[in-house]
Amino acid sequence: MKNNTTLRSFDDNTHLYGRIWGVVAAVLILSYPFICMAIFGVGVNWKVFASGISIIVMYCAVGAVETFTYTPMLGSGGTYLGFVTGNLSNLKVPCALNCMDQAGVEKGTEEAEVISTISIAVSSIVTMIILVLGVVLISFLTPVLENESLAPAFDNVLPALFGGMAVVYISRNWKISIIPCVLMLLVFIISSYVTGSGELSGTLIGVMVPVGVIVTLASSRYMYKKGWLGGQETPAEQQQENAQEENSDGEAQK
Repeated sequence: MKNNTTLRSFDDNTHLYGRIWGVVAAVLILSYPFICMAIFGVGVNWKVFASGISIIVMYCAVGAVETFTYTPMLGSGGTYLGFVTGNLSNLKVPCALNCMDQAGVEKGTEEAEVISTISIAVSSIVTMIILVLGVVLISFLTPVLENESLAPAFDNVLPALFGGMAVVYISRNWKISIIPCVLMLLVFIISSYVTGSGELSGTLIGVMVPVGVIVTLASSRYMYKKGWLGGQETPAEQQQENAQEENSDGEAQK
């Protein structure tokens, strides 16, 4: 009973402080444009603002989908911390999932939530330290970073990062990766052909990432039911095994 009370207290505190700091972060972020308007004495260009309404609506949809997609993975503490600090899909979620895999815990358990929260917190601290060092040393690093010989390397940092992560996850069961990989390749090709490489293309790809998660879950569930993934029995085999067990139980009773 004591353990249950302690657990409920931890959960209650997580939601309490998570909501408080979530609201504080939202207020600070949303107040920035108004503070700039007050300092520089400028107003809103409503024509420019109206041109971005479609992107705003799209990002609202992305935020809603990400909430329902990432919350079961990260748990309550990881969700509050991850959504406040940002960089979910390309940093916080992979970091949390990798730490849970390394610890050998099942997603959705109490242990997984603790590990997820700690990993996202450490990731946020490391990110802030690197950003501070970058700001302090930017004047010294600018000539090095702008060197033409390093340009190809910086252009391929993200592909190399996600490629290394993809090898780890795809190697576990390559059949699951076929449908989402084909889907996302089509999205990249179509978005690049139709919209080019501008902000609209990036927004479309950002929307399709949570959609890709949903498609992956649905296709994996279908392949699991069909017995295509290996390591599990098909429904027909399960029924046959259950029938054999019932027959053996009946004979034993006789």
